[in-house]
Amino acid sequence: MMRRLQNTFALTDQGMRDFVRGAALCALANVALMLPIVVLYFATADFVAYLADPSVGLPDLLPYVAGIAAALAVLFLTQLWQYNGTYTVVYQESARKRVAIAECLRMLPLSFFGKRDLADLTSVIMKDCSDQERLFSHVMPQLFGMGVSTTVFAVMMTLGDWRLAIAALWPIPVALVALLATSRLQKSHTARKNEASLAINDRLQEYLECHREIRSLNQIGEFQEDLDARIDRFEREKIGAELAAGVTVCSAQGFLRLGIASVIVTGTFLLMSGQVDFLVFFTFLLAVTRVYDPINVILQAIAELMDMTYGLARMRAIENEPIQTGTTEFLPQGYDLVFEDVGFAYGEGERVLRGVSFTAREGEVTALVGASGSGKSTVAKLASRFWDASSGTVSVGGVDVSTVDPETLLCAYSEVFQDVVLFDNTVLENIRLGKKDATDEEVLEAARAANCDEFVCRLPEGYATVIGENGSRLSGGERQRISIARALLKDAPIVLLDEATASLDVENETQVQGALSVLLKGKTVLVIAHRMRTVDNADKIVVLDQGRVVEQGSPAELRSDPAGRYRHMLELQRASADWAM
Repeated sequence: MMRRLQNTFALTDQGMRDFVRGAALCALANVALMLPIVVLYFATADFVAYLADPSVGLPDLLPYVAGIAAALAVLFLTQLWQYNGTYTVVYQESARKRVAIAECLRMLPLSFFGKRDLADLTSVIMKDCSDQERLFSHVMPQLFGMGVSTTVFAVMMTLGDWRLAIAALWPIPVALVALLATSRLQKSHTARKNEASLAINDRLQEYLECHREIRSLNQIGEFQEDLDARIDRFEREKIGAELAAGVTVCSAQGFLRLGIASVIVTGTFLLMSGQVDFLVFFTFLLAVTRVYDPINVILQAIAELMDMTYGLARMRAIENEPIQTGTTEFLPQGYDLVFEDVGFAYGEGERVLRGVSFTAREGEVTALVGASGSGKSTVAKLASRFWDASSGTVSVGGVDVSTVDPETLLCAYSEVFQDVVLFDNTVLENIRLGKKDATDEEVLEAARAANCDEFVCRLPEGYATVIGENGSRLSGGERQRISIARALLKDAPIVLLDEATASLDVENETQVQGALSVLLKGKTVLVIAHRMRTVDNADKIVVLDQGRVVEQGSPAELRSDPAGRYRHMLELQRASADWAM
């Protein structure tokens, strides 16, 4: 039962323990709220006895004053315990949850991120976790705690007088059933509201990432019209969801008030017929005004829980994704990178690689060439276990990479991809990411080898210049050189270069290639490039076409085959070099 609740509400183990404790404290605090009614009951009984027989004397007020003081002290303590057991610990659970989701995302294969966009994942981490925080600080402990305390009240009232208890309690199950009967309608409205909210976030993110293209194509007006339409749709869905929940909850809460009327009618009849004394009737009137308050909270909590089921489901979906695991010991016999009959598909019917087999030997530069979409970048990502092969084996030094923990495996890799990622920090610290304990001199040496000095000397503070979000203050070629310097600094035995020199001019490309040829000596190097001159000095070339290896060998061997695919690509590039406007 507990494990099912934990999974339903996407709680950590500690969060589930805190939740049970919070619910118990809420129940205790709510039961304690009945203490003033108990004191008032005994005080009223004594005064009624005095009015009936003045000879017994006026009751002593001191015990009741002491009782009220004691009740107030108990109320203070139980409310304090409830606050600490719900509001305080739930913030700690929210922090644990965000860390847990981030850890889960860290261990997921990149194929997962191809199925989920950034706005969606950001919404899960920020909005859904915040909603869960509110759910377990304001809703769930009160829901379960007040459910327990209401049950206690129901038993006590039944023991007092079962007829008045029925008159007071019959609206509760009816109101709950009425609310639950509309759950499908409320969840439908909630799903549409969340979908509309995500559509707005997607559009805003798209504008932030593509604002230059939008402006250059003069599409700002059309973009704003579409965004306005999405906002209007979200507003309609939000109002619809609020109405669906609000009308149902308010109707159920109003229905509860019929219990007060039924207690008055039933109690009056029983009192007039002598079946119940005035004191019991009076106590029920006091209790019935109190017992509905937690039910009102329960009704609101159920409605809010229905509203949050979508977010909780998204959190569970991430946590239930299969993560990449493996041994933390990686002891290869050398660093030959071997693909054996490797196949890969991103999804059903999206096969990208078919029976790919080749060896990138240690101490050699192996180049992957082929048309766009032939699978070159996919090969590089499988080599470093960014994805796992659908079939076949990728191994390093005889060790299947799918058996090694990704973080352990990546210690042996340096990567420079076509899409460079930099951080809003200094040039020096962006390069130092390749080796966190590197000295400044080591960082500068790698930077010089990647030909970074040429542009860094023009920056206001040199290597101490903050370069903006993703290097926004730098050109594409400058960003690429920082990425290359980072890989050089890491000095890993396997180096993957995916279009690493694509953004460099001819002069810089030649200089960087010269630096790479010296600094990468003795390593296993896998290079991906479209320009044939970039891989002309490679030890081996593997030609891919539609996910298959169609040729492999040295550049000289492939150039000598007049009917070969590589030879054909060379001729096409030579022809395009003569093109002029």
